[in-house]
Amino acid sequence: MLIGYMRVSKADGSQSTDLQRDALLSAGVEPGNLYEDHASGKKDDRPELAACLKGMRDGDTLLVWKLDRLGRNLHHLVNTVHDLTARGIGLRVLTGQGAAVDTTTAAGKLVFGIFAALAEFERELISERTKAGMASARARGHKGGRPFTMTPAKIRLAMSAMGQSETHIGKLAKELGVSRQTLYRYVSPTGEPRPQAQRILKPTNG
Repeated sequence: MLIGYMRVSKADGSQSTDLQRDALLSAGVEPGNLYEDHASGKKDDRPELAACLKGMRDGDTLLVWKLDRLGRNLHHLVNTVHDLTARGIGLRVLTGQGAAVDTTTAAGKLVFGIFAALAEFERELISERTKAGMASARARGHKGGRPFTMTPAKIRLAMSAMGQSETHIGKLAKELGVSRQTLYRYVSPTGEPRPQAQRILKPTNG
C-alpha cells in the first residue's frame, strides 16, 4: 500500500499542501491514505506523522514530496528510515535533492546509505572538534581555582551550533559533556553568548 505524508510549516493557513497533495496523488497514493501536518520541521510534535508511521505495515511504502518534509534534521531522517526499513517499509521521495531515494530499490538503498554515512561523519566531526577544542583550552589552561564547566572552546562551538536551526540541543549538550540547563546558561537558543560566557571569553579575546 502507498501512504503519503505532507507537511507545511505554518498552521495559520498561509501555506498550502496543494502542490504536495497533487504530486502524491499522481504517484498513486489514494486520497484516504494521505496524512498532513501543519508544523515546523524542527518540532517533535507532529501527530499526523506519528499516526502515519504507526499505522504502516510490512510491504507498505511511504511517499513524501521532498525529503525535508519528513525529517527534522539528518539524524532524525536517518533514524526514521532505519526504523521503517527494519519493519519492511519502503520510502520514496518524489522531487528535490532527495529524489534518488527509493529504499524499495537497490540503487535507492545505496543513496540512503550515503546519507546515513554523512550523518555519522557529521557526528564524528562534532566530537573531534569538541575534543580538539578542549585539549587546546587545557593547553592554554586555567591555573588554580575551580575549573569552568564550559571552556572557551565549548562556548564557541555551542555558539556556532545553536545558531543553526537543525542543531539538536540534547545531542549537542551530550557532545559537550554538559547538561541542557548549563548550555542555556552560557549560550542563548539563537547562539548569542550570555554574560557568563562573555566573562570566560573576554580573557582569550583581549
